[in-house]
Amino acid sequence: MVKPTKVTNSIRALRFAHGELTQAELAKRVGVTRQTIIAIEQGRYSPTLELAFQIAHVFGTALDDVFQYPEE
Repeated sequence: MVKPTKVTNSIRALRFAHGELTQAELAKRVGVTRQTIIAIEQGRYSPTLELAFQIAHVFGTALDDVFQYPEE
């Protein structure tokens, strides 16, 4: 069983705020599969730093507007 990541994200909200961008469209723009985007959105997978920056770039926003790490 995969342990969920502590990293949270706003990808789903950002997709809808940017013309209802689909998971498949986002995946194509950053060069991953739709399943990878689903896993990231659901908190089952933490993207690489490079992928995180690419996702933020698609939305034209800062990295910490897309991904958050809870303060302990």
